[in-house]
Formats: sequence, C-alpha cells, structure tokens
Amino acid sequence: MKHTRRSFLHTSSKAAAALGLSSFVSLDALAHVKKLAPSDRLNVGAIGINGMGWGDLKQLMKVPGTNVVALCDVDENVLNSRKQELGKLGIQPKTYGDYRKLLENKDIDIVVIGTPDHWHCLQMVEACSAGMDVYVEKPVGNSIQECNVMMAAQQRYSRAVQVGQWQRSVPHFVDALNFLKTGKLGKIRTVKAWAYQGWMKPMTAQPDGPVPAGVDYKMWLGPAPTRPFNPNRFHFNFRWYWDYAGGLMTDWGVHLIDYALLGMDAKFPKSAVALGGKYAYPDGPEETPDTLATLYEFGDYNLIWEHAQGISNGQYGRDHGIAYIGNNGTLVLDRGGWEVIADEKRMEPVPFQPNKGSGLENHMINFVDVIKSRDFNKLKCSIQDGAHVAKVCQMGNISYKTGARVVWDERAGKFTDDKANVLINAHYQNGYVVPNL
Repeated sequence: MKHTRRSFLHTSSKAAAALGLSSFVSLDALAHVKKLAPSDRLNVGAIGINGMGWGDLKQLMKVPGTNVVALCDVDENVLNSRKQELGKLGIQPKTYGDYRKLLENKDIDIVVIGTPDHWHCLQMVEACSAGMDVYVEKPVGNSIQECNVMMAAQQRYSRAVQVGQWQRSVPHFVDALNFLKTGKLGKIRTVKAWAYQGWMKPMTAQPDGPVPAGVDYKMWLGPAPTRPFNPNRFHFNFRWYWDYAGGLMTDWGVHLIDYALLGMDAKFPKSAVALGGKYAYPDGPEETPDTLATLYEFGDYNLIWEHAQGISNGQYGRDHGIAYIGNNGTLVLDRGGWEVIADEKRMEPVPFQPNKGSGLENHMINFVDVIKSRDFNKLKCSIQDGAHVAKVCQMGNISYKTGARVVWDERAGKFTDDKANVLINAHYQNGYVVPNL
C-alpha cells in the first residue's frame, strides 16, 4: 500500500507543477485534500503534541496529500484537546498514550516527533525500524552518542529524516549565505552567534507533588532518571534540566550555531571552552546556565556562542543572530533579515534585507517532496546535518560541565580527556537501552 501511495503522490505532484498549482494550502483548504482516496495519501502520526510537535503537525497538514491518522501524548489532557481541535476540521485520528502502540499502526507513513530531547533518539530509531519516515524536532539527541546512533539508524533503514532546524528553509538565510560565499567580506576571522532571550523569565521553586490526573509520568520519564514529579520539570520547562535537555545551548544554539557552521563550511572545532553559570537567577530551580559564553577553536578563526535568559539586548542590538566578521565588513543575520556593515570604506554596505517567507512551511514542503522522490540528498536538514550541530553544542555543554577546555580528536570521534569522554554517552535508566546499530 505504501509504495502505491507514494507512486501516486510522485505522479500527482508532477501534474500539479505542470498546472502551476501552489504546493501549499491553508488549513481552510484541507477539505480539498481530503477528497483524495485514503490509499493515495501520506498518513501522519505525531508523538508529543503539546508544543513544537503540534506546530509541526499543523504545518505538515497544510501540505497537499497528507492525512493525520494518529496522535500520541503522555498527557491525556493535551491529547483530548488536540483531538477536539482536529475534530472541528472533520479529522478523527486514533489516539495513543504509548508511542510504541502508534508505531504498530501499519497505515502510518510519517511520524512527527515533538517530545522532550531525551526521547528523540529512541523514538526516531524505532520509527525508522518500523518503516516510517520521520520529522524529528531539534536537537536530534541529548548526547553525542545518541546523535551517532540516529545517523546510523537512518542509514540502516533508509528512511527520510528531516530535522526541525527550519531556518535552513528560510529564503533570506539562504540569500545571506550566498552573499557570504562571494568573498566580499574578505577573510572571516570571527563568527558570533547568540541568543539573548528576555522573555524567558525565572521559575519559582515548587515542591514535588502528585502527578497530574491523566499524565503517564513513568512514560514521560522513559530513559531519564526516576524522580518525584515536579511541575517545574514538566512540559516547556524540561529544557532547563540536564536529565532531559541542554538548556539554551541546545534549544536556540542548534538553530544559530548551525548557520555559523554552515556559512564557514565547518566540520568540528579543535577545542571548546565554556564559561558561565546561573548569574541572573542563582536561586532558581533551573540546572542549566542562564548565562554562558563558549569559544570554539577552528584553527584560522574562532566561533563564539553567547546566551542569556532575561536579557533582550544582544549583539548589534538584536536578541539573537549570527555575525560573520571579515576584514572588509560584517554580515549580521537573524530571523528578521540580514545586512552588511562595512568596515570603514573597504566595501559597499548592504542595506537590511527582510525576511521573505515561512521557513517551517518551506521545510515541510521539502520534507514531503523528498518522501515522494526518495532523494534524501535534497533534504534541507538531514539527520546528518542535525547531528553535526547538536554534537558541536554538546561539546560546549561538556566543557561547561567539566569546567575545562575540551579538545576534540575528530579521527577518534572523542575527546582527549577521559573526564569529558564520560559525558559523550547517554546513560539510560528504567530498563531502557541505547540502540546498538
């Protein structure tokens, strides 16, 4: 059935292109998509639908030929709410509290993974093993080992895996890199990337308490250490705890450091040193640093990452961005647009070039196109791309945790220090095992 469906969609997409039809439709036009026979659609299941997973699913629904058939979440309150929202559109998906049951549904072609970071590896590997293509949120893994396992799974099962680093599909980001490649900036000696997130306010410490009604907390923890339920660790705020994520470094860092690396055609740094701490909110319950500066050494230039919670005034007056600093000028890029600031009169400045479109929309269209064509080289952000930047971000966090400069041996795929190497691997709990591929 799956091969028939994909063959039909490949043919129908060519026909649509010939007619000049748009590859994007709004939610209001989903009724048109639903007229396709069930066997002619790509069936979608989503795991983790509270935050970005829900946003990803809604955007994927807008791509012609997709059909939501399954939802999974450990929180019944979220699950029922999302089911009701889809019901208003005439969509009646099956619902699951255990993602493994969803993966047993042989009608599913695509799985969207929007769970906390510590679940990404297991769920992506198992979805690929089940013969499904995957859209997985960033960062791809919560450890360097998991990143390696996820790349190996994609290769072994030959599935399309798109990572949610949608900035790779934003037109003005692509335009900025095209300008960078002209060489007009001259020798690039420093690249900066930063996220100053003023809207991220401190949490108030709360006592451990009962698990909310309808929540399968044991499943939410999964391979993470068993701990009493605490509301501060649940839903959005999981990202501030090492058990489940890597703080702002892996939250915003994978987006922005990704473009810093992409612009420089960079592989892995020779070393990393990270300094910071809980400078803004020292008494807060968060574990990850609210303030961090990380220096990556690449040999003939440096990459500097900075992040800060509770502050909005970052580099060049922007709360986030990337700056490529050359001998002739500096290209500054963020989600709003890009510009070139000339150094004295060594080059012509480039006025601000604004954002031209929706990156997430383009990202999903690209994902579906690749599912149809099976040409994985055309993915805007493959699992290899996502794993690359995730590992670089993990290097910064490992330096922070060890309190030392860490040196990377690229040939060996590990650090030169045993203390740092201990932090390469995931340490699964509760009977879960890191996949061996």
